[in-house]
Amino acid sequence: MYELLISRRYLRAKRKQSFISLITVISIGGVAIGVAALIIVISVMTGFRDDLQGKILGAHAHLVVKTQKPYFTSYPSVMEKIAMNKNVVALSPFIETQIMLSTEGGISGAVLRGIDPATAPGVIAIEKDLKIGNLNELTDGRDGIPGIVLGKELAKVLRVTYGDPVIMVSPTGGDITPFGMTPRMKRFVVVGIFEAGMFEYDSSFAYVSIPAAQNFLDLPDVVSGIDVKVTDIYRAKTIGDKIAEDLGAPFTTLDWMEMNKNLFAALALEKVAMFVILVMIVFVAAFNIASTLIMLVMEKAKDIAILKAMGSTNAGIMKIFMFEGTIIGAFGTAVGAAFGWGMCILLKYYHFIRLDPNVYYISALPVKIVPSDITVIIISSLVLCALATLYPAWQASRMDPAQAMRYE
Repeated sequence: MYELLISRRYLRAKRKQSFISLITVISIGGVAIGVAALIIVISVMTGFRDDLQGKILGAHAHLVVKTQKPYFTSYPSVMEKIAMNKNVVALSPFIETQIMLSTEGGISGAVLRGIDPATAPGVIAIEKDLKIGNLNELTDGRDGIPGIVLGKELAKVLRVTYGDPVIMVSPTGGDITPFGMTPRMKRFVVVGIFEAGMFEYDSSFAYVSIPAAQNFLDLPDVVSGIDVKVTDIYRAKTIGDKIAEDLGAPFTTLDWMEMNKNLFAALALEKVAMFVILVMIVFVAAFNIASTLIMLVMEKAKDIAILKAMGSTNAGIMKIFMFEGTIIGAFGTAVGAAFGWGMCILLKYYHFIRLDPNVYYISALPVKIVPSDITVIIISSLVLCALATLYPAWQASRMDPAQAMRYE
């Protein structure tokens, strides 16, 4: 194909106007920077999303089975029916309510979750997140006092650590005395501190055993719901619908994506917005390619006239300059993809960009390289660069050989 041969010779040949060569280098650099920036930013944002998703799934189950009422009984038989679903990996009952925690150092509201220490670690990551203590002490307590596990930030607010006492206060119920209604209170001892890595959970969650929660709330043999771990987190809604259908009314299910849909929708929108913004860099580089080709067409007017005189068609002339612009874009895209991929690997394994864990709850940028994302970026860059060649190539094809030779 002679068009490709000529376009390659134009790229290798020394031009009279070195300025055009400089613009070519700038165009290649612009495309490379744009592609590298896209790959790095998209990979970091995907890493953030996966890291956040992991933390959410660590604190919450894939699926929650509940009723319209705050509590329900006969949960062992309900768990047996749920366990019959082949997509269920593990399950654990829980009881949840709002409480107040008071110590000598402070007071704070919290979400109380009564859990089964034997089955809960199979569904949520509470055992893995424990920094101090162990879950067995929830059941045993210390010196007859029931145990409680607090989030790291909640423990800071209350100014307590392992072995310290806390007073749990129920804001909704209490005991009737001659002086009126008094809030229900109970003494607990801190037997563990966990760090899930998200301020929302670390500052508001407190765990006790289910019997301790039932005793505190004066609600024996009830739970708020059943946490379920499934085989495929992305099919959690479908699996949940089948479980709800098998259980019948009044049971309903809520999957992890529904519980956090606003957060994940915002992350997805932010990723798209960043992609669009950074593509603008490639747009600018593509315009540079168009400018380079326009000036090259002016420089090669005599060559175009000779080629036409020798029988070259308008389509052939167009191909020459389209090939040249596409080669420039492809070279810039290849350089940018290699640099971006390399930087992502370095960020992933060497963590040379450090973050303050007290602010971001991660010590380094999380990176996840998704080949499909990189493929989309490379294809988008190549398409933009190819489109940028159309106008200059079309202008070259319309050039009149007689007019071009007249001034040579």
